[in-house]
Amino acid sequence: MYYVYSLKCKDGYYIGCTNNLKERLRRHIKGNIPATANRLPVKLIFYFAIDDKYKVFEFEKYLKSGSGRAFINKHFCKCKE
Repeated sequence: MYYVYSLKCKDGYYIGCTNNLKERLRRHIKGNIPATANRLPVKLIFYFAIDDKYKVFEFEKYLKSGSGRAFINKHFCKCKE
């Protein structure tokens, strides 16, 4: 399985994808991921499990778009970004 996930960071939200969610989250929390290392602490907000590697990357790209952010805001976390 592949995962698209969102983290709440001290300064906003982060969206990423991985094939090992537990390990990736552990690395985020420890500050080993450059994109969030200076944005700690982080908290997992949601994730989607998808069995197709290419679809997970497409969905991540969508969630980072304007309409994807609107989808997240409406259904998950009322994000402002």
